[in-house]
Amino acid sequence: MSLPQTNTGQKFLLASSLFFAISSQALAFSDSQFQVAFQQFVQSAKGSEDSTANAFNELLKQDPGSPLIMAYAGASTGKLAVTTSLPWKKMSFAEDGMAMLDKALQLAAVNENAQGHGSTPVVLEVKYVAASTFLAVPAFMNRGPRGAKLLSEVLEHKQFAQAEPGFKASVLMRAASLASEQKRNDDARRYLNDVIQLNTPQAAAAKAMLKGLPS
Repeated sequence: MSLPQTNTGQKFLLASSLFFAISSQALAFSDSQFQVAFQQFVQSAKGSEDSTANAFNELLKQDPGSPLIMAYAGASTGKLAVTTSLPWKKMSFAEDGMAMLDKALQLAAVNENAQGHGSTPVVLEVKYVAASTFLAVPAFMNRGPRGAKLLSEVLEHKQFAQAEPGFKASVLMRAASLASEQKRNDDARRYLNDVIQLNTPQAAAAKAMLKGLPS
């Protein structure tokens, strides 16, 4: 069974391109190494999947218990599915990535108050990375419903209000995209207006998406 290469790649690109780079603090792994890997993940340039996955897996060796690194390593490993035409290899990359994300979610649940990026709690960032990835993989992998649930949990979490504005905008943009796909246009408008009020770099995309919603 094969993964649709182009469609999956586009979905991963949409999910990752919404991230807003912010400084990390008090992390056990090298901040400079993390930022290099993070920027590669954000940019999601075609052909950089291998180097991004390798970068996060190297960081994971430094801090194997970090749910944040585990989440990004899982998401970037899952992206490797678009780099091969071999069905068995596509599934191997996808399944390995999903397993790492599952483990990251378990690790993050142990300490919900830990912080990673600025004021964004690790548990929220891990859930968002997992949600975005689960929503991006093909439907036959049956991850979509859990992705939607995780995204909802991030939005409703008691610590969401204290997260970095850029992170909040990313979550709201993904929620708006999902709401639009599900024909929940009122919800999509609400999320997009929230992004515009945050006045982050995602605001321009939110305004454009808002104009494209059916009246």
